[in-house]
Parts: sequence; C-alpha cells; structure tokens
Amino acid sequence: MGLTKEQVAALIDHTLLKPTATVTDIRALCQEAKEYGFYSVCINPCYVKTAADYLRGTDIKVCTVIGFPLGANTMEQKKRETAEAIQNGAGEVDMVINLGAVKAGDWEYVRQDIRGVVEAARGNALVKVILETGLLNSDEITKASLTAKEAGAHFVKTSTGFLGSGASVEAVSLMRKAVGEKLGVKASGGIRNLVQLQEMVAAGATRIGSSSGVAIVLETDDEQ
Repeated sequence: MGLTKEQVAALIDHTLLKPTATVTDIRALCQEAKEYGFYSVCINPCYVKTAADYLRGTDIKVCTVIGFPLGANTMEQKKRETAEAIQNGAGEVDMVINLGAVKAGDWEYVRQDIRGVVEAARGNALVKVILETGLLNSDEITKASLTAKEAGAHFVKTSTGFLGSGASVEAVSLMRKAVGEKLGVKASGGIRNLVQLQEMVAAGATRIGSSSGVAIVLETDDEQ
C-alpha cells in the first residue's frame, strides 16, 4: 500500500480503554502519541481532562467514549456525558449505538439516540457511532450505518473491542458502501499489526482504533 510511517500514525486513535488504566498509564499513552504522531488518544471519560492538559499545545485530539461499552445508557445520559466530555477537553466522541433498539428494528429510537449526541457535540466535537458489528448481521450493519449518517454523525465505527469479534474487512466494506465517501469509517477491535491496518484501509477505513499503535508504527519502520 506504500503508506509512510507518518501516514500510518496519522490514521491511528491511540487507545487505552481498560478499566484498570491509571493516570500514569494515560500520561504514558499521551507521551507516545506525541512521540509517534498519532491522530488522537482514545480514553475513558474520567481521564479526558488529564489527557487534554497533557496534550495542550499539540495537534493531537482527545477522543473519549460515550455509553461505553454496552450502549444501553438513556439518551439523556449520553447527551450529558457528551457535554461533560467536551467541557473537559474532548474533541471527538465515540458513542455506542443502542444495540437493543437495533435488534428490535426500532430505527427511530436509534436515530434519536445518535442525534442527541450529535446535537450535544455540535461545533465542538466530531461524533463516531460504534455499531458493534460482531453482534450484527449484514442488513443490520448497513441499516445502522445509514441511520448514523441520517442522524448527522461524522463517522461509523466497527467495535468497542469489548464485545463481539472486533473489526473485520467485511464489516468495514459494508459500512463504507452504506455511508458513501463523505463519512469516515473507523475500524477498531483486534487490529494489532500493519497487515491488518492495511487491509482495513483498503476496505474503506479512514481511521484505525488500536492499543497496538506503537508496534504498528515500528513495523512500518521495518518495512521501509
């Protein structure tokens, strides 16, 4: 594919969402983001201010998660989470879709749930919608992607990394086909090496979520 080390790093949301992550771990993640040039750090909401303070003066975004990892929070909770995250310094929010509503075919609920977060973030943060594709069939992936687009999201994202089977080339391809070229597609969940990243990009991903970003960038170095 011929991506440079810098191009690979700029695709990656450098991720640490483990519940046992400490403040020291988050600062180390942010330092790696500075060192390697990752697009963002993706962290739990309680650490947004810590990361924003550490990364102040850089171009690295702070991304956090909303309704994570189950997506079962109320619409109001998701909106409040979003507003607080932005107040603390988040520039991107990855919200988990309401999976029960998807499975029930209640697409109006799904649309309103996403739209609430989009409105809470409007003008202040980019919104990605996590579909948890490993738990959905092809029709559900397509419909969920279209609904996220209709609700004003900026990205659709494959997975939390906590449920289901993580990202797949097939899911990324379906998502890209559904949303067209204007929306972003983020592949996340189980992407640990350069070959996997390249496969996801070839399938239509424009962002990669990974906790193995450093290893992937170093692997890119080895190829050059």
